[in-house]
Amino acid sequence: MKTGALLKRFIPYYRKYIWIMALDLFCAALTTVCELVLPMILRYITNVGMQDLSALTVRMIVSISAVYFILRVIDGIASFYMAYNGHVMGASIETDMREDAFAHLQKLSDNYFNNTKVGQIMSRITSDLFDVTEFAHHCPEEFFIAFLKAAVAFVVLARINVLLTVIIFVLIPVMAISCSYFNLQVRKAFRNQRNHIGELNARIEDSLLGNKVVRAFANEKVELGKFSRDNQEFLHIKRQTYKYMAAFQNTIRMFDGLMYVVVILAGGLFMIKGLILPADLVAYTMYVTTLLATIRRIIEFAEQFQRGMTGIERFTELMDANVDIFDEEDARPLTDVKGEITFRHVSFEYPDDGSPVLSDIDLTIRPGEKVALVGPSGGGKTTLCSLIPRFYDPTRGEILLDGQNIRKATLESLRSRIGVVQQDVYLFSGSVYDNIAYGRPGASKDEVIGAAKLAGAHEFIKALKDGYDTYVGERGVKLSGGQKQRISIARVFLKEPKVLLLDEATAALDNESEHVVSESLDKLAAGRTTLTIAHRLTTIRGADRILVLSGSRIVEEGNHEALMERRGVYYHLYTSSGAAEQP
Repeated sequence: MKTGALLKRFIPYYRKYIWIMALDLFCAALTTVCELVLPMILRYITNVGMQDLSALTVRMIVSISAVYFILRVIDGIASFYMAYNGHVMGASIETDMREDAFAHLQKLSDNYFNNTKVGQIMSRITSDLFDVTEFAHHCPEEFFIAFLKAAVAFVVLARINVLLTVIIFVLIPVMAISCSYFNLQVRKAFRNQRNHIGELNARIEDSLLGNKVVRAFANEKVELGKFSRDNQEFLHIKRQTYKYMAAFQNTIRMFDGLMYVVVILAGGLFMIKGLILPADLVAYTMYVTTLLATIRRIIEFAEQFQRGMTGIERFTELMDANVDIFDEEDARPLTDVKGEITFRHVSFEYPDDGSPVLSDIDLTIRPGEKVALVGPSGGGKTTLCSLIPRFYDPTRGEILLDGQNIRKATLESLRSRIGVVQQDVYLFSGSVYDNIAYGRPGASKDEVIGAAKLAGAHEFIKALKDGYDTYVGERGVKLSGGQKQRISIARVFLKEPKVLLLDEATAALDNESEHVVSESLDKLAAGRTTLTIAHRLTTIRGADRILVLSGSRIVEEGNHEALMERRGVYYHLYTSSGAAEQP
């Protein structure tokens, strides 16, 4: 993206801090004035002394020194404000951007997360924004100071000698043009760095989360090799960055020296011809030194500028990710939900795939009905359930809850009425209590404990070292599969949904845990519209209705007995799984 377009997206973040920025620039002007006054003072003293040394009185020198001292005190106060409040403003803008990025991530659909590495996302909302603090503070400040110094220096130098000033200022755009190539290369190099940091983060995350698999296959050396290759590639990218930075800075130093050569050569010749006074040449040299110091400061800031622009660019790319699932303009909250679900000619295909997952599904589920979904893998069972809370939207057709199109309901009111229990239970890092309370933030302790009792989790929780305050570890690694599942069920009990989606909720459990969890699920499903996905067909024999999905369609439906008598797809699934031999 072009720099102008990125700045246009970034500048609105200053709106909240406009008065801090205005005072910061005022302080920048004060420090600039203090710096530019010194050559004028020395020029005045030198000229007076050379013309009439007796005119230099002690009172004059003390008065001038006192004025300059006061200016330096003002400079110190202004510099403190810039260093403290300016940086706090930059950090606040970085914080605002990170909050916006995280809020945007909450709105993105499963499709985005299915196609984006978590390491890249983490990089965009953390390290990519670190340099924004310095950029947000220094960018307006540095350019304002540079403009102010250049403008004042040009006026003062032109009054001393116009021709020499024109020669000096002609060299500045030539220097800028010469450095522009390296500046662009540095920008590209920083972008490559940011991208590769994201890949490196993704590699580390993948290896650490799969550390048990790594150890089980004794593949530590394989993982180390992968990491080493990525790490060395990162080193190569940084070498390229430093090469362009060195060329960039060296070009500046060459022009820096060239300007001093011009001042010495032209200034010396002008002084010989009487076109410039010695004191004026000294002041001229000091102003040129100040001007060059300003240019060097801008050049040094160029690296920080490019880092900041790269961070803003990657932030902008994240913010531009399409929000596929959102509240329609006329969406309204659901009220008094009964639990009737209707699919009308629903079809679905994943955007990045194109192959149909569901085709022309017509289905009505009555309030409180227990419906089981079975069929071969890839038949669309999980997808059908995912459409109800709008984790995805149908490609065609519509889904109704109590007769209302779910796209016309607010997402919050829709999802708050739906409870989901999955095979792969996710527990947040924290205590058991925190994970159950997540089902309804603000619930009382008694309500949390009551939900745990209904889920059959209270007894084992009390037996833990710290009871409900026990730390579960990252993703709940300190608990068994059955314990995690019962905590997730307690979480849904606390939510009190009208519609319940059970996605292979007991598939990964041993027989004893499956029996305990199944009892909890039966309690949870009582009085609620329930859709159950199951591969263990023995667990759904008591369902009111069983739907068999195959080839993206519902090919059979009925209760267990009716489907067994039909001797169709369900009969073959049931008998081939060995379920028929179980009591």
